[in-house]
Amino acid sequence: MKIGIGSDHNAFEMKRQLQSYIQSKGVEVIDYGCFSAEEVDYPDIAFHVANAVLEQEIERGILCCGTGIGMAMAANKIPGVRAAQVHDTYSAERAQLSNNAQIITLGSKVIGIDVAKKIVDEYLSVQFEGGNSERKINQIMEKEAEFIKK
Repeated sequence: MKIGIGSDHNAFEMKRQLQSYIQSKGVEVIDYGCFSAEEVDYPDIAFHVANAVLEQEIERGILCCGTGIGMAMAANKIPGVRAAQVHDTYSAERAQLSNNAQIITLGSKVIGIDVAKKIVDEYLSVQFEGGNSERKINQIMEKEAEFIKK
């Protein structure tokens, strides 16, 4: 599995620690920035990771900012991407199992690094099941396609 990771300055330290943690498990991680604690705007980083998912450069993405909200909103602007803001392990599991989210977003000012590691473990340990959930995901993607055609 190849994972993309990105953050803004508010979550630079969380991203750095998560990247090391994931790599220690033998998973390849591509860092899409930011690369220091200097202030940056998060949308460009979210767009970069979301595009990497669509281009199949990575299988999944993890984005971190202060709350996880901005990164989720930005990543979800890329057609075909499903980013889920998660702050607990159950939501991380369901993001993948029920919603086939290619990206999760985390808030460094909301959760600590130990919780973030557990969330990442849960998210990366499960695969989309399909079933009734697949029908619902298809409905979302069909609606998105309607707006793209306009």
